[in-house]
Amino acid sequence: MTKIKRILVSQPKPESEKHSYSELAEKNNLKIDFRPFVQVEGVSVKEFRQSRIDILSHSAVIFTSKTAIDHFFRIAEELRIVIPDEMKYFCISESTAFYLQKYIVYRKRKIFYSCAGNFADLMDIILKHKDEKFLVPSSNTNRDEIPCLLKKNKICYTQAVLYHTVCSDLSDLSDINYDVLVFFSPSGIKSLIQNFPQFKQNDIKIATFGPTTAKAVQEAGLRLDISAPLPNAPSMTMALEQYIKEYNKNNKK
Repeated sequence: MTKIKRILVSQPKPESEKHSYSELAEKNNLKIDFRPFVQVEGVSVKEFRQSRIDILSHSAVIFTSKTAIDHFFRIAEELRIVIPDEMKYFCISESTAFYLQKYIVYRKRKIFYSCAGNFADLMDIILKHKDEKFLVPSSNTNRDEIPCLLKKNKICYTQAVLYHTVCSDLSDLSDINYDVLVFFSPSGIKSLIQNFPQFKQNDIKIATFGPTTAKAVQEAGLRLDISAPLPNAPSMTMALEQYIKEYNKNNKK
């Protein structure tokens, strides 16, 4: 067994030079590459119109990602819809909420977010506003957890598919020559299997963020080695660092 030295993160490389992965690489002498395993394609206005969803008949929007925000405002702009100032926004995390500043004057809007960064926590906030009519912008691979919780709590909502998540073409990788593969969605696991149907995990470690991604690994017949978030490791980089330090300490090569 050799030390962990190379990691592939199945997401785009962060825009800034200094980020949590660069710090992880520097502190632990790692090479970390980034490659999106999935890509997002926005639905056309024609396709959206076929859904017969009236955005302005809703009084609140639930955002579970920055991608959802981008495509909500894209569709609104293409439809020449002016989103009223009274619209309420419920976001999965603080960073997602702050991303709204790209499109609206943040301080003048009614914006709520989960401090814990999960939908169960956000649901507690939504329940305090259960008289609103919610719009949930999503992808074609939206997690079942969200509509299930909304239905269970008798929340009036409409799910609007505004973008599709499709597998990236990874043929240029030719081989998965990494010690750790990091995934953030079931779609990433699907892309791995689709691009590399003969993939054998062997000593490659798989790290996932979130319960649905962890479940997708197991359903694919693969071994899950690193899971986040955890109470002592709320971020992926913290979970990776804890695992790598322990693993490399026990494998000196």
